[in-house]
Amino acid sequence: MTDILITGITGRIGANLAATLVQEGHRLRGLVWGRDRRTKKLEGLGVELVEGNLTDADQVNAAASGMQVIYHLGAAFQGGGPFTEQDYLDINVKGTFHVLEAAKIHGIEQVVVASTDALYEKYIPGGMTQPIDETTPVRPSGWYALSKAMTEQMCQSYARSEGLPVTILRFAMVMGAGEVIDFPQFYLSKMRSNPVLDELWEGQERLLLLSDDEGRPFMKHVADVRDIVHGCHCALGKQRSFGQIYQLAGPEPFTWDQAIYRLSELLQIPILEVQPGGAPTHYRFDITRARQDLGFAPQYDIVRMIVDGLAFRRGENTDILPTN
Repeated sequence: MTDILITGITGRIGANLAATLVQEGHRLRGLVWGRDRRTKKLEGLGVELVEGNLTDADQVNAAASGMQVIYHLGAAFQGGGPFTEQDYLDINVKGTFHVLEAAKIHGIEQVVVASTDALYEKYIPGGMTQPIDETTPVRPSGWYALSKAMTEQMCQSYARSEGLPVTILRFAMVMGAGEVIDFPQFYLSKMRSNPVLDELWEGQERLLLLSDDEGRPFMKHVADVRDIVHGCHCALGKQRSFGQIYQLAGPEPFTWDQAIYRLSELLQIPILEVQPGGAPTHYRFDITRARQDLGFAPQYDIVRMIVDGLAFRRGENTDILPTN
C-alpha cells in the first residue's frame, strides 16, 4: 500500500487514475483546485480530498505531507480556462516548482509529472517524415507549450542536481469517453472555417476523408484516456524511469480512412473526400522507450475507441469515468 497524492484529480486522467489506484489498495489524497469543483465523479472511491492551489507553496506542502508518491497532473491547459499568460506561468511553472520543493522536503519516493506532445512542431509542409520520439527537437509554440517545456527542464534539473526521483510522461492528445466521435476534423459542419471546406457545405452533414496533396489520408496519433491511465500506472515505482522522459500514445496512429469508414458505417453519414491543402496532419509517435522501460502496453486503437465510445453513450460501457 502506497500513500499517493494526485494533483489535478478531478480531470479525466486524474479521476480514472484514482479509481485504478484505489482498486489496488493504495491510499489516495487529491489536491482540488478551488475553481474546479468536479468532485462528484470521485464519490465512493474513498479518496481524501483537500482544497488547495498549486500557486500556494504552503498548501502544496501541506498536501504532500505524509505522502510517498506524487502524480502531478494539475495544470492550466489549452482545453480548459480561459487562462492568461500569467496563469500558465503561475500554475504550470511555479506550481510545478512548489510540487518539486514539497517532494524534496518530504522525501517523496517518486514524482510523476504530466507533460504534452504540444512541445513538438507536428504540423509541417508534407507532414512528419520520421516517427516522433523523446529525442525529437522540442519547439514549443504558445504559452501552454512553453510552460510545459520550462516545467520539463526544471524537473530534469531537480533530478540531476537534487537527485529527486522524477518521471516525466508526455501525453499524446487524450480522448475521453466518446470524445473521438465528436472530433471536429471528422465533420464538414465543424470545419467550415476552412474556405475550401466551407464551399462544400450544402446544408447536410458529411464525414470528411481528408488527404494531403499527394493523396495520402491524414494520419494522427492520439490516446484513449484508459491507455494514458495505464501508462501513468506503469510508471509507478519504476526506478529506471527516474530523470527520464517518456512519450505515451495509443498502440498505433490512425489514418482518416480507418476512422471515417467506420464512423460512416456506424452513424450512417455519407463521406466526402477532400484535399484541403496546406500543412497536413501526418505524424506518429515511437513509444518504444515506454514499452521497454515501463511495460507500457496500450490497447485502444481508433476502431475500438469509436465502438467503445458509442457503447458508452448508450450506457453500456462503464469501465471509464465521465470526462466532466
